[in-house]
Amino acid sequence: MPLPPLTSYRHDRRKRALITLAGAIDLDTVPLVRASLERCLRDGIRTIDVDLTLVTLCDCSGLNAFLNASRRITAAGGTLRLHHPPRTLVVMLDIAGCELLLLGVPFGQLSPPPGYTPVTTAPVPPHRPVPPVPPVPVLSGGAV
Repeated sequence: MPLPPLTSYRHDRRKRALITLAGAIDLDTVPLVRASLERCLRDGIRTIDVDLTLVTLCDCSGLNAFLNASRRITAAGGTLRLHHPPRTLVVMLDIAGCELLLLGVPFGQLSPPPGYTPVTTAPVPPHRPVPPVPPVPVLSGGAV
């Protein structure tokens, strides 16, 4: 089943913009994300909020676009904040250690998107050290 195309809607209020994205952010659709964020900068917008509630997928190309935009917006004296990111993006942000940069709050303190049901997992048993393997004697001269 093909993924839905990405749509972008922008609502401005003075020097602040809310960009609402819906659909999948991937290699094919990330140019729309980049263009939307770049257009805000060109228009003098310095506070950009991105609502990702309706985003079904965001791959690493989307993460890269958000990180590059954040760098450029910060350099221009502004801020970029992502709201209600899909789970895959939250995990990528957490692994990359940049959730504070884009989300403004630590990973564990994010409010879940509407309708989100947390996944429960079994507790992980404590790590037990593996006993050392005894050395194997080396034989010299010929086949074993």
